[in-house]
Amino acid sequence: MKYSFITQHKNTFPVRLMCQVLGVDRSCYYHYRRQMDTRPPDPEHEEMLEWVQRVDDASDHTYGSRRMKRALNCLGYPVSRNKARNLMREAGVQVRHRKKFKVTTNSNHKQPVYDNLLQRQFDVPQPDQVYAADVTYVWTQEGWLYLAVVIDLCLRKVVGWSMSPRMKSQLVCDAWQRRPKAGLIHHSDRGSQYASKAFRKLLRINGFQGSMSRKGDCWDNAVVESFFGSLKQERVQWRNYQTRYEAQQDILQYISSWYNPYRLHSTLNYVSPNDYEKRLLETKHAA
Repeated sequence: MKYSFITQHKNTFPVRLMCQVLGVDRSCYYHYRRQMDTRPPDPEHEEMLEWVQRVDDASDHTYGSRRMKRALNCLGYPVSRNKARNLMREAGVQVRHRKKFKVTTNSNHKQPVYDNLLQRQFDVPQPDQVYAADVTYVWTQEGWLYLAVVIDLCLRKVVGWSMSPRMKSQLVCDAWQRRPKAGLIHHSDRGSQYASKAFRKLLRINGFQGSMSRKGDCWDNAVVESFFGSLKQERVQWRNYQTRYEAQQDILQYISSWYNPYRLHSTLNYVSPNDYEKRLLETKHAA
């Protein structure tokens, strides 16, 4: 790989200097070059390199070797994870790394709370049976923007969201965009917004069952926490939002144009939430 690096940058840095820095003998390098020059081109290899770059661009530089392998497999290239890693290295593709974020929840209130009905049972067989919800925040030059999401645990799909400069109960009420049948379990943390009279009324009118995490235990709502981690790692931390409107549009684009329709989800055997939902519907109609 040292030789490959020199070959890629031979027009930028002198070969003598590159060999010296990388500890490569120049005679060995030129022998390597002669072999490479006589080797016939591999069109399929070049195609894979081009697809690696396309997938990297489409994912906004967020796919590691595991998801890149799956993406190439879907495109008809039966490569291993190690092969995908080598292709990424050759194509100059690097995944972005996660930064740490602090998550806060105001559970110091006197509103009534629900029992934990979910008990970390995140594998749900059918859609519209269990939703999980939470609130996070995004910094802009105008101040904080708060984001509330609702995720269907079967589909791992964001089925509802809302954004506001204020973290009030209306924020979490507005995040409801689907209207499933009565009996659905809605799980959240013990935040004051989810314990508010307005939200409890919303659950009661629709015949939904409320469920809440134990106090201070983020693992009880791990699916939504994982989504927020992906959102911030893959999109928010690489932006410098000047206005709340700019942040709203970018987050909306991430959810509706990338995460739901295209992002490969490991829990769904590396298909997107929308594709997984489509498969479930096809299976249901065929039965």
